[in-house]
Amino acid sequence: MAHPDAGTQATDAQLIDLTDLIARYYELKPNPSDATQRVAFGTSGHRGSSLKSSFNEEHILAITQAVCEYRKSAGITGPLFIGRDTHALSDPAQMTAIRVCAANEVQVRIAEAEDVFTPTPVLSFAILEYNKTHADKADGIVITPSHNPPTDGGFKYNTPNGGPADTDVTAVIEKRANEILEHRLEAVHALSLETAMASEYVETYDFITPYVQALPQIVNIDAIKTAKLRIGVDPMGGTALPVYRKINKLLDLNLLIVNEKVDPSFAFMTLDHDGKIRMDCSSPYAMASMIKLRDKYDIAFGNDADADRHGIVTPHSGLMNPNHYLSVAIWYLFTHRRKKGVLKFIPFLEGKAWKDTDMGIGKTAVSSSMIDRIAKSLGAKLYEVPVGFKWFVDGLYGGDLAFGGEESAGASFLRMDSTPWSTDKDGIIMNLLAAEIRAVTGKDPGAVYEGFEAEFGKSYYARIDAVADPEQKAKLKAITPEDITAETLAGEPIVQRFSNAPGNGAALGGLKLVTENGWAAMRPSGTEDIYKIYAESFISETHLQRIQEEAQAILSDFFAR
Repeated sequence: MAHPDAGTQATDAQLIDLTDLIARYYELKPNPSDATQRVAFGTSGHRGSSLKSSFNEEHILAITQAVCEYRKSAGITGPLFIGRDTHALSDPAQMTAIRVCAANEVQVRIAEAEDVFTPTPVLSFAILEYNKTHADKADGIVITPSHNPPTDGGFKYNTPNGGPADTDVTAVIEKRANEILEHRLEAVHALSLETAMASEYVETYDFITPYVQALPQIVNIDAIKTAKLRIGVDPMGGTALPVYRKINKLLDLNLLIVNEKVDPSFAFMTLDHDGKIRMDCSSPYAMASMIKLRDKYDIAFGNDADADRHGIVTPHSGLMNPNHYLSVAIWYLFTHRRKKGVLKFIPFLEGKAWKDTDMGIGKTAVSSSMIDRIAKSLGAKLYEVPVGFKWFVDGLYGGDLAFGGEESAGASFLRMDSTPWSTDKDGIIMNLLAAEIRAVTGKDPGAVYEGFEAEFGKSYYARIDAVADPEQKAKLKAITPEDITAETLAGEPIVQRFSNAPGNGAALGGLKLVTENGWAAMRPSGTEDIYKIYAESFISETHLQRIQEEAQAILSDFFAR
């Protein structure tokens, strides 16, 4: 049940004390013997809050030193691109990282003063563009906790393929960073900020202009302009703001930016489902202000703080469920980018189109099975992986995947010539693609999805949480299909059960059970004493609830053994 204040404007009493937050970044010292205060790389890097001693200067000193050591051992000698978002802790964390990189003689590139914030996908794009023409490969650091509350900070490492580092890399960095913390930072090399900024190792870089100039290579900008759509944009106080401004300046798209405020307290936000400030562009509560404007625009959209997530608002549907929009985007791209068979060749490609090879569709195990049904209708290969965009990076980089997307509103896809654009989530191109869909098809993306329901059945999808202690969470993480004796789920035979993803064989860190008309996937939370139950039914809301209840009962039986 949603918090009573969900969807309402944040009050002064609900805003954070920015001065105290930043002071504690420097003042509090993490205790490495406390698991909650150690460096921990989850699916999106290390995250925490200075108020909880989980994201403080010592963490960033240790992680950055570990990154410098890793890239040296891996022979990475090109520039290290560093980008930060608009969260309050991102600025001091970037300054800390610069001090360490310069002391380690790592060439750093940071944003120019005019566009000081750098979206995650723009940094990924910069890495890929540099590495096309240079032998000394570049990599990057993204300083962002994504859509998380204003108290939080985040720190992520992207490898030379442009995407978030895989577990084999993050495990090395995490282990070394914690060793450094345990030995009281003895191994850290760091200059003063003034000395580092004046050194030969720090340069400013225009991240945004090359990205915006290249957008016609991945989105049909001309079609959007010709259609003269009314397009509303809410950057939600995040890094997408300077990108949309430059799109209007360089590409003349006439996007109406409805909110140009940048405030690290995010005081302009409406509260999320739990009454907290969270820049989640897939949440109807966080996007309440934009949803009210749905009838003013042909298409409208928002982004989270680092612009790696998309939120699509249409007159027909309001805020689209991320699973619904992923389904529409996949259908559109595979029918308007390929050129053989029953699929269309569009003149704007000017002789370029996706390769006529078996390029696949990447989805996470907890994304809607509507994607499976659409993939089958397209004759396209489906690549199902565990939660985490990192599992799509190699496929996008090598061209084996044309599209990779997560149920949490993060996705990227290939350029029109089949080459990679961003191997990290890109909420900006996903938003512009919605405008292209509206311009080219003349249809509201929400109405397109409604047509899928008529053809493939209506999806009922939800995620709920259940209580689990640390022992139960550990047991669920190590579960195997053989541990489950149940033969049916919500009245239907279980036709698949797996704890390793069928696409790449990687561990789910949980279990998925599949029937003809539904499924349930259970994963332990990395930060709370709960496990998550993702479920979907193509029969009814009642059937969905039954799947959820029986999935929970199956796990209760497993825990009791």
